[in-house]
Amino acid sequence: MKAPRGFKLFKDRHGKWRCYHRRTGQRVDLGKFKLLSDAFEAECRRINDGEEPVPKPGTLGLLITAYRGHPAFTDLAPRTKSDYQNVFDYLKPIADTPLVKFDKPLVVRIRDKAAQDRGRKFANDVKARFSGIFGWGSERGYIATNPATGIKDIRRKKDTPDPNRPWADEERDAVLAACPPQIKPAIALMMFTALGPRDALTLPRTFYKAGEIATRRSKTGEPVFWSCPAPLAAILSEAPSHDAVTLCANSDGKPWTVSGFRASWRPIRLQLERDGKIGPGLTLYGLRHTVAVILREIGCDERTIADALGQKTIEMARHYAKGADLKPKMRGVVRSFEDELEKRKSNKSVKPDE
Repeated sequence: MKAPRGFKLFKDRHGKWRCYHRRTGQRVDLGKFKLLSDAFEAECRRINDGEEPVPKPGTLGLLITAYRGHPAFTDLAPRTKSDYQNVFDYLKPIADTPLVKFDKPLVVRIRDKAAQDRGRKFANDVKARFSGIFGWGSERGYIATNPATGIKDIRRKKDTPDPNRPWADEERDAVLAACPPQIKPAIALMMFTALGPRDALTLPRTFYKAGEIATRRSKTGEPVFWSCPAPLAAILSEAPSHDAVTLCANSDGKPWTVSGFRASWRPIRLQLERDGKIGPGLTLYGLRHTVAVILREIGCDERTIADALGQKTIEMARHYAKGADLKPKMRGVVRSFEDELEKRKSNKSVKPDE
């Protein structure tokens, strides 16, 4: 059986026919469009031509289309819109589902199916997007209520390693010592300012002035300001000169791409693991957690940590700072508490002048 030009037609491991558009990865719904029928050929032509299907009234597809045209979506940061669209693309096969059919059990089933397909984190993103668009739609008369309200995230198993664990002090030192000159500045930016990989690699050099960095997170649009710690300032001053518009550049003097940087960082990480200088599971994004943990350990409050990381809410700051060693801080707190108790006791024992 031959697939139309530009499409991949095959049987999956269960013996069921599947058809995908090679360029976009878009799936042809063979349950709706019978294989090699006229309707199937028309759907393939539509996908090849890049045409979006017209959503049916009262369906999930219509709600998503309306939401994507509203400032609630269009005003989001590009990275956030991309993350949302990733979920909307996943939901395309059920775009014709009438909104009246959505209730909590159905949302939960879709969330759990997403977990099977793409993992826990993506499934929780699907649940969050449902909650967002249903909430938006209920305020505008598309749907009576928000059926995703009160549905919990899928919890991470207790024995599952933290996907972005904080780096130990020895690991940070070992990585900086092993990094070549063109990689070290970007690693240092992430290590000493909590910028994520994308924000660190795309930071314009003009955003670094007089030893200070002022920028915004690409994902949230929140402002980030750091007066550079001495170790970072020293590394940036020793970085190879280049003419790139970004503060960090590759060995050709051009801006890094995220994929290119990760490809260059990976062999360094693997070699350090083999040498026993770092533990397994070290990630670049773990450096944001590292900064948050250190700030928590020295007594910074959650709002301060959120501001340092460019987070809108303290809930995310609490997430990043999870795992901080609070023993030294709490020993000091207890000492202060005991001193206060003794002071109050002494004050009570002193009789007022008659």
